[in-house]
Amino acid sequence: MEAHAEHKPWFGLEQEYTLLDLSDRPYGWPPNGFPAPQGPYYCGVGTGKVVQRDIVDAHYKACLYAGVKIAGTNAEVMPAQWEFQVGPCEGIEMGDHLWIARYLLHRIAEDFGAKISVHPKPIPGDWNGAGLHTNFSTKEMRVEGGMKHIEAAIKKLEARHNEHIAVYGEDNDKRLTGRHETGAIDKFTWGVADRGASIRIPREVSAKGFGYFEDRRPASNADPYRITGIIVETCFGSAE
Repeated sequence: MEAHAEHKPWFGLEQEYTLLDLSDRPYGWPPNGFPAPQGPYYCGVGTGKVVQRDIVDAHYKACLYAGVKIAGTNAEVMPAQWEFQVGPCEGIEMGDHLWIARYLLHRIAEDFGAKISVHPKPIPGDWNGAGLHTNFSTKEMRVEGGMKHIEAAIKKLEARHNEHIAVYGEDNDKRLTGRHETGAIDKFTWGVADRGASIRIPREVSAKGFGYFEDRRPASNADPYRITGIIVETCFGSAE
């Protein structure tokens, strides 16, 4: 990070997690069955759509009080799954802020008698997994003409796909199947507004011609220091 500080690398991480009860079942799920299929839960509101928002709100406030650069929260696609976002953070501080936010989440859930799972595929079958989507930009990407720098970085990321997967979390093969808004673990793809790609360029970024990109490969249990470290290493290294 120090070697490439002049590029001002910014990160924003989206931490997905699942709230479990003491029997390790997702909160709000029937004891001996499954809830209705995915659809109404993402960014949902209302009884029957979301559970344990009190934990989410308490965590958000605790992060703000502690000075964590938390940016938002939302209910996720699978019921009892949530996400919080941390960033933008520059360089090494991304890992610092995310680890503190994770600690606070476990600590607050403890007060409510809930467990936190960051397993990338907590429930097998036709349910979304949990990721740690990583948004990245440099000062060159954030100004007019930045798209060429974004595309150059993506080309470098493609050349080191396997090296990145190796540090992007355990059991990620159970999540990166090419289904449920993921790319396949053994293929590298990218596209504009493509939630099923390895790398997604937001539609707004494509329209403006500058901004950032999202690496959708990291699993929810990945180490943020290793994610941010290898992205900087790859993007500022020579193309293979």
